[in-house]
Amino acid sequence: MTAQTGTSIPDPTTRYRRTAQRGINGEMLSWMFMRASGVLLVILVFGHLFVNLWLGQGVQGIDFAFVGGKWSNPFWQVWDLLMLWLGLIHGGNGVRTIINDYARGPRLRMVLKGLLYFAVVVTIILGTLVIFTFDPCPVGAEPSLLPSFCEG
Repeated sequence: MTAQTGTSIPDPTTRYRRTAQRGINGEMLSWMFMRASGVLLVILVFGHLFVNLWLGQGVQGIDFAFVGGKWSNPFWQVWDLLMLWLGLIHGGNGVRTIINDYARGPRLRMVLKGLLYFAVVVTIILGTLVIFTFDPCPVGAEPSLLPSFCEG
């Protein structure tokens, strides 16, 4: 099919045919990750909100003791870790796509993506450390501020 300007419109089914390209298609993996992580994040976030707000006492019930009690259970540590990692990687991947779409020069694109990767990695490391090194019963803390399971 030819337009009046002399350009041709490619057959729309050609992009779905397997090409001679071999190896891993990074953008396709990125697209698949965004779909899968999005579904998992919806489940994790709504589960988080349900447990913290609906089953609990609402926002008023979330304090140091609540978090201490929750993170003393490995299940909730892993749950929150998955939310942290998937959320940051999912968001970072989305911002990477925006940088690829809108950053004009290759140098600017490289700098922006470098800053993005640095921020995502640092935040993942710090968040992971907080989740796994959190001590709900610190030595020398005011006993009235500690959760009930710290007594003893």
